[in-house]
Amino acid sequence: MTTREQPQGAPVELLLVEDNPGDIRLTQKALQKAKLQNRLHVVKDGIEALAFLHKSEPHGPAVRPDLILLDLNLPKKSGWEVLAELKADPDLRRIPVIVLTTSNAESDVLEAYNLHANCYIKKPVSVSELIRVVQTLEDFWIQIVRLPSR
Repeated sequence: MTTREQPQGAPVELLLVEDNPGDIRLTQKALQKAKLQNRLHVVKDGIEALAFLHKSEPHGPAVRPDLILLDLNLPKKSGWEVLAELKADPDLRRIPVIVLTTSNAESDVLEAYNLHANCYIKKPVSVSELIRVVQTLEDFWIQIVRLPSR
């Protein structure tokens, strides 16, 4: 049972902000195995992420994501900067942001929550564990949690 109110059959819009091609492929593979219909949008740096979210060129027709998976170690503009700008924007701050990064440092966890991340997950090392994490995230954030309408 899905508690999220969305048009019947409409895909869940996910934005992955990740510069590592291997992690992108693994996340795509995990989402292909998911039970829900989803559409994954991928941007590879912080500047492109903000352009996508603000529907700036070249992302003018971009959709508003239902959920953002954000790496912190990004080129051009860090994930920290993206998170801070996103949560400071009244039009975007309600989009749940899942920090998915390699750091397990307590200071990074604390700072992410201080910047209003919705959760913080250390990227798993194994392929099977990453697939499990991504599927669990989708199950929780899309099937269980009630998200605001787009």
